[in-house]
Amino acid sequence: MLPDRRHELILRALRSDGPTSVTVLAERIGASQATIRRDLIQLEDEGLLKRVYGGAVPLTGEDDPFPDVAAVRVEAKDAIAVRCAEIIKDGETVLLDIGTTALRVARHLRGRSLTVITSNLAVYEELQDEKDVQLVLLGGVVRREYRSLVGFLTEDNLRQVRADRLVLGTSGIRPNGQILDTTAVEVPVKRAMIAASDQVVLAADAGKFPGTGMARVCGPEDIDVVVTNAPADATTRTSLREAGVEVVEV
Repeated sequence: MLPDRRHELILRALRSDGPTSVTVLAERIGASQATIRRDLIQLEDEGLLKRVYGGAVPLTGEDDPFPDVAAVRVEAKDAIAVRCAEIIKDGETVLLDIGTTALRVARHLRGRSLTVITSNLAVYEELQDEKDVQLVLLGGVVRREYRSLVGFLTEDNLRQVRADRLVLGTSGIRPNGQILDTTAVEVPVKRAMIAASDQVVLAADAGKFPGTGMARVCGPEDIDVVVTNAPADATTRTSLREAGVEVVEV
């Protein structure tokens, strides 16, 4: 079994069962205990779980409530959203991530002939009456405070679709170009969105450099375009450009 698949099964087990021992994980996944221990070390390094004696426990970090985040840096987010919407072409299939910037992108897609796939309940509400938009809502467990759907159902749904572009959100971008999130439960969904998309457009206002977050979503090599309202510091800019990322300033 490939490591990515083992990691997915480990995280799924922790989300469903809570704290789980190495012995139980090894039996369930069909791998040796030594392999599972190495997997747990890697997943902890990526901020996706916490190792404890004999096993691991899930992380349960929380974002600020959606309305609170929506009220911060409104003008910057809207300028970024306008540019992201301009990148999207009529007739395309677009994935919109969770978060308030994705909601603003959705507002600028009204009246467009598009297919929009999302796990963002605010995006769904924004576009539900748009007759020209074919709207696909991914299944999953509802995170009420942050208006999103997460979990293995969301991830499984994403493996069944293909998008021309993804508008991805982030909690922070480190100087080495690593993309982070504050909430571990969102990370597998974001990774599945990246895997399902031909182009990844990262929407990041100036507050995201370096921003916050302890869970690694991806590296700069997984991003195609960064749309931001302010130039990143020189080190971050170099990391992004060396990875072939186009930086668009608005």
